[in-house]
Amino acid sequence: MKVLSCLFLCFLFHFSFAQESEKSQILAQRAKSNAALRAFDETLNATFLTDDVLITTGAGTLISGKEALMGYIQEASGPRMYWVRTPDEIIVNPETQLAWETGTWKGYQEGSEEAIVGGKYSAQWTKKSGIWLIHSQLFVTLPK
Repeated sequence: MKVLSCLFLCFLFHFSFAQESEKSQILAQRAKSNAALRAFDETLNATFLTDDVLITTGAGTLISGKEALMGYIQEASGPRMYWVRTPDEIIVNPETQLAWETGTWKGYQEGSEEAIVGGKYSAQWTKKSGIWLIHSQLFVTLPK
């Protein structure tokens, strides 16, 4: 019985440690993505996305694929904007190599430190070739 208890505790510790390690990797990817957006480096930001990424914008526009997203951003009119996503929760499924992230997002005009828009978001991450990438994101604009 002691052996089984010990094995169970070892498994639980390993699972918990692995979960935290995966979360840390996702948080690091999110921080790099936020920095790329703030620097208006769309090419760098695209490296954090799968080729077949799905994005639903805060206004409800569905964008399918990395190339379509790049085109959408390049064709945007008005002042340049950047977005900051702040995770509230990340849950990793180590068996499927998928993760759920949810949190708040804020949009800023270039040169401003005051958000002009924001809301809630959720993201699905997938681990491809040992690297966590965003497979889909849903943004919902909400009143301040």
